[in-house]
Amino acid sequence: MTSNREIHLASRPQGWPTEDTFRLVETEVPTPGPGQIVVRNQYMSVDPYMRGRMNDVKSYVPPFALDAPLDGAAIGEVVASEAADIAVGTTVLHGLGWREYALLDAAAARPVDPNIAPVSAYLSVLGMTGLTAYAGLLEVAAMKSGETVFVSAAAGAVGSLVGQIAKLKGAGRVIGSAGSPAKVERLRALGFDAAFDYHDGVRESLRAAAPDGVDVYFDNVGGDHLEAAISAMNLHGRAAICGMISQYNATEPPAAPRNLALVIGKRLTLRGFLVNDHNDVRAAFVRDVSGWLRDGTLSYDETIVDGIENAPEAFIGVLRGDNLGKMLVKV
Repeated sequence: MTSNREIHLASRPQGWPTEDTFRLVETEVPTPGPGQIVVRNQYMSVDPYMRGRMNDVKSYVPPFALDAPLDGAAIGEVVASEAADIAVGTTVLHGLGWREYALLDAAAARPVDPNIAPVSAYLSVLGMTGLTAYAGLLEVAAMKSGETVFVSAAAGAVGSLVGQIAKLKGAGRVIGSAGSPAKVERLRALGFDAAFDYHDGVRESLRAAAPDGVDVYFDNVGGDHLEAAISAMNLHGRAAICGMISQYNATEPPAAPRNLALVIGKRLTLRGFLVNDHNDVRAAFVRDVSGWLRDGTLSYDETIVDGIENAPEAFIGVLRGDNLGKMLVKV
């Protein structure tokens, strides 16, 4: 326990990040001070929003610093503790991923029970990913029973859960877009009523899948998907804007949506959201999702990349759409 490897941000990417954007750095394993713990990370999350933090621009979360470790959700075992309330051996969820060993204040860690579910699930279906899907669909978009729901990037970590939760909460029809025939088949296996490969044309495919229109759109993509959804949405339709992955690496302004004037006549609601604004529904989320997992009515996928040294490639893979479900790095 003397060597610690971290992934640092070596440069700010212009367009797509590359391997040169990152640097693998070897440091010493930290020693905890009063009230602190050291966690040996087991899994870490790589998420599309991290691309925005690589830019030195003002946003809802500070940018990553150059020549310093990146951060993000991680889970691991406490290997050293100077905190009275967290013992060595405790499994904790925290925000200092992209490194093998994390030093943090005990107050910044949340103990979890590794006997309830695989620890990786606390970074996916039982974690921020699951809460994002749950709150975005039910609170932000306020889906009602019988409505038609369209989900973009539906085979991803959040989208795959949104579609299933919609069905479990009584949606009349759930439609998903994905980036390959294999992902389309996976969506059908998860219970989506219709699914299409967006390479076949988003507007045309959505029109065919939703002949009676769309009431709720869960947006993970933006661009042409948002444009198609606006055209397809019914009067008083609602869109929960979770992400716009089609634009994260763009160097030019997006070409779409070009039909925002339809928002007026259709009286649409397009609402952006951040998951941390919806912690008030966490108890309901845990109750519902844990029950669905127990009875087998909710499934989740994980794509796991082995080794901290491969975290940059795993992150770039998320932006390419390589993952099925949640992309994780086994540290």
